[in-house]
Amino acid sequence: MPQVFKIGSYWVYFWADEQMPLEPIHVHVCTGRPTINATKIWITKAGGCVLEHNKSQIPPHVLNNIMQIISARSEEVKEKWLNFFGEIRFYC
Repeated sequence: MPQVFKIGSYWVYFWADEQMPLEPIHVHVCTGRPTINATKIWITKAGGCVLEHNKSQIPPHVLNNIMQIISARSEEVKEKWLNFFGEIRFYC
């Protein structure tokens, strides 16, 4: 899975086997190796974040910090998504 960046022990990554049609831009977050049960976060056109689900059960205060970092680095996420998938759509 393409790693976007790490935040401490948490991986922020794309799931390489996204189905077609390609979902709007999002990242997955978990500790350790990527897993199907990772937390999923949508990236908005304005650079914010919307939590889809927290399947990896990241504690709320940690998840809030992670989402703030992802939002602050949203341009980097968008660029890496576009380079990897070749197209970009937004959830909102």
